[in-house]
Amino acid sequence: MSETLGSPLNRVDGPLKVTGRATYTYEQHVPNCVHGVLVTSTIARGRIRSLDTKAAESTPSVLLVMTHLNSPKLPELQNQKKTSPTSRVLQVLQDDKILYANQPIAVVVAESLEAAEEAAQLVKVHYLVETPRVELAARADEGYSPAKAGGGGDPSNSSRGNIQQGLAESTARISRVYNTPFEVHNPMEPHATLAHWDQPDHLTLYDATQGIFSDQERVAALLGLKPENILVISPFLGGGFGSKGPTWSHVMLAALAAKQVRRPVKLAVSRPQMFGMLGYRSPTRQSVTAGAKSDGTMQALRHDTLSYTSTFDEFVETASLPARMLYATSNNSTSHKIVKSDVGTPSFMRAPGEAPGTYGLESAMDELAYELKMDPIEFRLANYAEKDPETGKPWSSKSLRECYRQGAERFGWGRRKLEPRSWREGNTLIGYGMATAEYPTKRSPSSAAARLNADGTFLVTAGTQDLGTGTYTIMTQVAAQELGVPPSRVTFLLGDSRLPKTPVSGGSQTAASTGSAVQAAAQALREKLMQMAGSQSLEQSQLRELVQRSGQPYIEAKASAKQAADAEEYAMYAFGAQFAEVRVDADLGQIKVARMLGCFGAGNILNAKTARSQLMGGMVWGISMALCEDARMDYRLGRFVNNNLAEYHVPVNADVGQVEAIWVPEKDNHINPLGAKGIGEIGITGSTAAIANAIFNATGKRVRQLPITPDKLLL
Repeated sequence: MSETLGSPLNRVDGPLKVTGRATYTYEQHVPNCVHGVLVTSTIARGRIRSLDTKAAESTPSVLLVMTHLNSPKLPELQNQKKTSPTSRVLQVLQDDKILYANQPIAVVVAESLEAAEEAAQLVKVHYLVETPRVELAARADEGYSPAKAGGGGDPSNSSRGNIQQGLAESTARISRVYNTPFEVHNPMEPHATLAHWDQPDHLTLYDATQGIFSDQERVAALLGLKPENILVISPFLGGGFGSKGPTWSHVMLAALAAKQVRRPVKLAVSRPQMFGMLGYRSPTRQSVTAGAKSDGTMQALRHDTLSYTSTFDEFVETASLPARMLYATSNNSTSHKIVKSDVGTPSFMRAPGEAPGTYGLESAMDELAYELKMDPIEFRLANYAEKDPETGKPWSSKSLRECYRQGAERFGWGRRKLEPRSWREGNTLIGYGMATAEYPTKRSPSSAAARLNADGTFLVTAGTQDLGTGTYTIMTQVAAQELGVPPSRVTFLLGDSRLPKTPVSGGSQTAASTGSAVQAAAQALREKLMQMAGSQSLEQSQLRELVQRSGQPYIEAKASAKQAADAEEYAMYAFGAQFAEVRVDADLGQIKVARMLGCFGAGNILNAKTARSQLMGGMVWGISMALCEDARMDYRLGRFVNNNLAEYHVPVNADVGQVEAIWVPEKDNHINPLGAKGIGEIGITGSTAAIANAIFNATGKRVRQLPITPDKLLL
């Protein structure tokens, strides 16, 4: 049989999606189900003085208006003990405090969605309003550094060498500040939950989640139940990008409302309500100082990040992490400070930390290269890190040098004009920019099962999630490869907490973690079958006979996979090089990203088609981050004023030019048995900086506040 892994196999779940037969959370059918609608706060700080729910309760078919006055009290919520790095402190109608705008303050439950929405509009709320504290830069002196930062538990701050001495020894120096705005999650599928109490102490949750087991454990802890008493089902997601990693307040509220009305409750968060209560990428203020000798070797690099957290929880946008490891410099310092503010808690968004961090760092590298009159690629090669500068560990593998070479050649980097604003076609200014991409390679313990059915087909299971990234497909390929059968004979099931336990789908780790478990389970089953058959080769007729002889309906093997014993000896990252061509109207400042090319070294590519799709999707998000996304807050009120897709801009097809993603062959024997590094997030890293650098090359105008809009080029 030909190699299955790596081939561009079409998505096995594709026909279900294009025909509308893929069932998403809000489409799940449970008999006797009713509808819940959230009411959220219109102020950012204060207390609820009074609630008038009479009109809402009088609406025909309304069953419940649940507020802090009649919501079940949950003693377990008092301490809000977290069960995982994705856990967030929730607001589930336990008191009258308002901590941020769009905080849930009531749930209306009715027989129909229309009745619930009508009644929700009739809930009258009077507040004791306090002035919100939401500005970041003006309150920088309130910032503090937590002990740990990010899901990986990295130290907030780091220091090696002597920054001042390094700067003194430098020929060229820069000190710049780069700012990124609020960016709010807007996946195609909104957050939704269907809660159904099968028994007084047994809950089924159909939930749009990136982590069915973390969901199960979090809800169990808050309700005071055993995790096994909570069943979580999530077969399809319409995008997650980090937002559906944590368990948010609406999940618990759906469960509490269902308990109250003694019927299944279906609840979806509306698009405007997603602005505040479901996480977002915090604005960052990144200060970068760097110095280099005339030959380009950096003598000092400092990267300090200031970002938001909420008053009741803690989250750090780890934008300074890339500066610790990307370039070889003996004098290095990084820090993260957060400012407690009257906002909802920030959270994970595609490549948290690395996406805004590579924008700041890689923009600074471009500026320093310009000061030295060096080609940006040559400057980066002059500071190429042959090992992790922060830990001293060798890379498990690194193909960045080849990514620079192949990417530059394919993009046509040699045509770039060194001097800004020197390439023009009519009234159009043309510029080329590039940046480095990187993302850590992560892996968590995972498990899977593989089963031979009586008809000679195979069923492989793992309780993971498919965010739309192609997990159904690549797991089918992994299993088929190990079993030595065509993918058409393998069915892969996921999205159910009764299946073998797996980690959250975040940090680009699903392929590495669950893929390794699927591989191990398929290997275990194949070995078991060969032992039973007494043969090293297995025919389909033999397979059926083996099941018949076993006297069981199927033959099964289970396996678990975890990080290798020598994993701590290596620094594990995927790398890449991003290139962008922009065209700017010289009079109007209108920007068009005409071309993007990314070349990546990301280990073993498991499916060429889904991999290319993921990488291109990240690069398109780079366009969005560079030119479009900006959730604008009225600081007087602490409220987002463009909380819809009409005014919160994201790119559409007309905004995206030619996007090409390629990769270099890379073998890594240390990261996991599959040699896969994960590609869900690296595509966005560096892409924003490549565009910003190209805009400078085209116009001579350096914009350090995202998004880059025409007005900023014209001022």
